[in-house]
Amino acid sequence: MSVKKTALDKDLRWQKRMDAGMGETASISAKLGLALVFLLACSAFVAFQMGGVPQSGFLIAAAVIGGYMALNIGANDVANNVGPAVGSKALTMVGALLIAAVFEAAGAIIAGGDVVSTIKNGIIDPAQMPDPQTFIWAMMAALLAAALWLNLATWIGAPVSTTHSIVGGVMGAGMAAVGVGAVNWPTMGTIVASWVISPVLGGVIAAGFLAFIKFRILYTDDRVAAARKWVPILVGVMVSAFTMYLMMKGVKKIWKVETPVVIAIGIAAFIITVLPVRQAVMRASADMTGRRKEIASLFRVPLVVSAALLSFAHGSNDVANAIGPLAAIVSGVNSGEIVTSAPIPIWVMVIGAIGIAAGLILFGPKLIKTVGSKITKLDPIRAYTVALSAALTVIVASALGLPVSSTHIAVGAVFGVGFLRESLSHRRRKINPPMLVNVGNGDQANEHIEALRQIDPNEAEKAEKKFRKRLLVRRRYVVTIATAWVVTVPAGAFLGALLFFTIRGIML
Repeated sequence: MSVKKTALDKDLRWQKRMDAGMGETASISAKLGLALVFLLACSAFVAFQMGGVPQSGFLIAAAVIGGYMALNIGANDVANNVGPAVGSKALTMVGALLIAAVFEAAGAIIAGGDVVSTIKNGIIDPAQMPDPQTFIWAMMAALLAAALWLNLATWIGAPVSTTHSIVGGVMGAGMAAVGVGAVNWPTMGTIVASWVISPVLGGVIAAGFLAFIKFRILYTDDRVAAARKWVPILVGVMVSAFTMYLMMKGVKKIWKVETPVVIAIGIAAFIITVLPVRQAVMRASADMTGRRKEIASLFRVPLVVSAALLSFAHGSNDVANAIGPLAAIVSGVNSGEIVTSAPIPIWVMVIGAIGIAAGLILFGPKLIKTVGSKITKLDPIRAYTVALSAALTVIVASALGLPVSSTHIAVGAVFGVGFLRESLSHRRRKINPPMLVNVGNGDQANEHIEALRQIDPNEAEKAEKKFRKRLLVRRRYVVTIATAWVVTVPAGAFLGALLFFTIRGIML
């Protein structure tokens, strides 16, 4: 009887896995189908608008590639803005997708600008292009190369820099079209430097604020009193930082403000914020007993607001990665010339904005989960430091003239938070006797370690230490993401060159 029961249990488990696999396959198919519908809509719209224009086939192909690039930006890059909020449970996945989609599209359409640079960061010298047709082929190859690399990175679960992807594509296509001399190598050197500067600076700032919160609030005897003192100041710092961040990055294309004015407005935002936030904290903490979850709840609203503002700023800036080369192709076809700065037709901007929002909703959850929960465990306090670091790092780097990547900053901040937690955990272990953990799937580990302690205390200590390190920072993601960062520009360049030769071979 027991054998039959065991066999039945195995059959039921197998059937459950099969059902789950079929459901996941159906979900993926539906998402791919919707993405294809969007790309077909892009081609149909451009075909209707540009049917009588010479070389309209180029415009239709470019619109599809631009839409594909926008989908991949939404799927990969936007995770950095809302991932920490989702991982900390300040936002649900659905809420995060809706907020990010709306604010990404709003940032792209409202503050994306009327003119866009067609050669990202001046990577190649357009004067060396032999003719406009070669330039158009190079831009198409660069755009498709960047989109393909972002698609691959999303598939393996690695958040990478959209800017670096398009830079690599432009560099490779430029070298294939003209030669190595077309590349601005000093600029490439600053981009390579950003591989190190961005994550380190983001991680240090996030870890510094988390350490401040821990030692000034969480490790004090009266957490509630400490929170009433410091939380308004911390929220004021965040409001000030995001005010300056939006002025420097979010609305710079429609309202350019001098640095002294930005600083003055940032200080004013801090002063205006502190008093009402202090009153709100006093009301919210009236019945608190000082538990960590209660203190963390004070950071939920600022965290949600920061996710929305980061999405707006990202949409206004990174939409150019999708529409910059597309605008170059449109201008090149219409004017017959090589252009380095092109006006943005409204339909081009709409493709970029809708594509980013659609890519986020359809394929964004995978990377959101990676950034929000798979690298290290986040709560509203830790997620707050990540969001604050994203804004402050850009401000500091801009003041110092350092190249940075918003993706590397955000993920570096998550790493910084995780490694600080790990360091403090090891420090406490040296001071206090080893303590078992009871977080998430830690129950089974607790039982195993406790049983092992009865047999061999030394082995139990090793097992506990290994479990703690795995839980706090998952090394697998460190290696995967760091490797993806390093190879993004070379991979984009290889694909860009390969696609340029392919396009030229087809057209000649």
